[in-house]
Amino acid sequence: MPKIRKQVEVEVVRTRITLACTECKQRNYNTTKDKKTHPDRMEIKKYCRFCRTHTLHKETK
Repeated sequence: MPKIRKQVEVEVVRTRITLACTECKQRNYNTTKDKKTHPDRMEIKKYCRFCRTHTLHKETK
């Protein structure tokens, strides 16, 4: 008889967030983040296709 292996379920703590450009306020990116390592709001420099430059993007609700 073949052995049955038990799979261990790992709890995923990552939450979905939306990033908005600080210049034009457009919501450009959807991504995930780990709440344990980054409890406060994220700020990342990313390319905004509406401004056509790299601008600071902040996490929105």
